[in-house]
Amino acid sequence: MQWRCRQRTIDLTRPIVMAILNVTPDSFSDGGRFAAVDAALERARQMTAEGAAIIDVGGQSTRPGSVAVEEAVELGRVLPVIEAIAASCDIVISIDTSKPGVMRAAVAAGACIINDIYALREPGARAAAAEMQAGVCLMHMQGEPRTMQESPHYNDVVTEVSAFLLGERQACVDAGVASECIAFDPGFGFGKGLEHNLTLLKELPRIAALNAPLLVGVSRKSVIGNLLGKGVHDRLYGGLGLAALAVMNGARIIRTHDVGPTLDAVRVVSAVIEGAR
Repeated sequence: MQWRCRQRTIDLTRPIVMAILNVTPDSFSDGGRFAAVDAALERARQMTAEGAAIIDVGGQSTRPGSVAVEEAVELGRVLPVIEAIAASCDIVISIDTSKPGVMRAAVAAGACIINDIYALREPGARAAAAEMQAGVCLMHMQGEPRTMQESPHYNDVVTEVSAFLLGERQACVDAGVASECIAFDPGFGFGKGLEHNLTLLKELPRIAALNAPLLVGVSRKSVIGNLLGKGVHDRLYGGLGLAALAVMNGARIIRTHDVGPTLDAVRVVSAVIEGAR
């Protein structure tokens, strides 16, 4: 399996790791740590050295209860960091945004993937992705970040998430986005309760069968805290367990704060899968 992202083609024969780089003051896990360009660049170099294949730069917190920031604020956060990484690191850069203006500017600055929690549903987002020929990751979310965890409800979470992703992919293709540029993210923790998240993880092969690269992001999320009763910075081992399970169930891209340990887990699971063929 391959994922086309502008001038790059990402080989997903074996699962890869996408590193999270939040350049925000308020993200749930590392808000404020990498807001300065020098700190963000040093972190990007560290994650590249640990084996990340992609660095996902975000300038807008999407934690439960978060409020959107103005486009100018988001641009001021992400563009200097993307430019610095592109100039210093040989790595694929992703922009975590829902704003078409940020998408265009970030790709022009060196990003080649658009990772959008709104699945390109904002006005003009599909056109921007098609114009820039970027790789895109479409994520499922019920509601929006400010209210998404208040009372999430599904009759059949796997069927509903799958139908949403297929529908949004078709809408993107109709808008000019190449199908080989599109990846899927079930959106763990975005408008989903504990049982919804567990069901999605168990039934992940059904989503992996939708013929798109599958991205899973569970790093440090509340599903781990709810299961183990641990705070955000004590969820590494639980996250590694879920990352391994996701790869066993068909995920090709694991999005994480903890690159080195996650890559070790991914490589071990991949070796087991390959040996079992």
